Amino acid sequence: MTEEIHWQRLAAELDRVAASGQKVDFWLRDDDAAEPAPALDRLLALVDRHALPVVLAVPPAQAGDALARRLDGLESASIAVHGWAHRNHAPPEEKKQELGAHRPPATVLHELELGYSRLQTLFPGSFVPMLVPPWNRIDPALLDGLPDIGFKALSIFGPEKPSPFKLVNTHVDVMDWRGTRGCRDHALIVADIIARLRQVSGDVEERADQKGRTIGVLTHHLVHDEGVWAFLEKFFAATSRHPACRWLAGGDVTGR
Repeated sequence: MTEEIHWQRLAAELDRVAASGQKVDFWLRDDDAAEPAPALDRLLALVDRHALPVVLAVPPAQAGDALARRLDGLESASIAVHGWAHRNHAPPEEKKQELGAHRPPATVLHELELGYSRLQTLFPGSFVPMLVPPWNRIDPALLDGLPDIGFKALSIFGPEKPSPFKLVNTHVDVMDWRGTRGCRDHALIVADIIARLRQVSGDVEERADQKGRTIGVLTHHLVHDEGVWAFLEKFFAATSRHPACRWLAGGDVTGR
């Protein structure tokens, strides 16, 4: 099966959605932007070429004036809070977590408050009140404290589940973290996108109880190989101007 067939299948699915009179909302979340880098430049040039928005998840403790200058005036890029320092506090036998139950909740929430304030100051025109937990993990006990800080949305990875806090998750990851640590097979990524498309564009009664109505795509520009860049080029070309697709900026995703 050639790669071209996968893209043809995606195009056919998008055409089906358009023929039904619906639109599907996509959004792009790219993690770990802390400072200017050639890979970040490449990502920003790519989304600019296709006139798409991107939400950059920035670890506040690592960000500074250099990144603020690089992103100043870029209407396509929104800034979300990516934890505090992207530092693991879990023991070796557990999965990595910065926002886990390994420290007092007050300590973690204080760091998040500092991060919120720091990024809001550094990026006054592009900041969005979204929390992106490092490694997509957060202790549920922290959720009640997020609104007091100012957060309006939480973004992790996977299907949205019942939550006391608004979830705007990502659902499609381009990286093969457990294998090559490069790009996943393009056919598998496309299959994930089509599966999510069918879920969010199904019959109104079938999706009445769904918590998520978007298709969130997750990238990590610093570790992209050429396979990822090639995939994103084709994917953006297929969706950026298709009548079934609407790409959301950070403010649209959070409801800011």
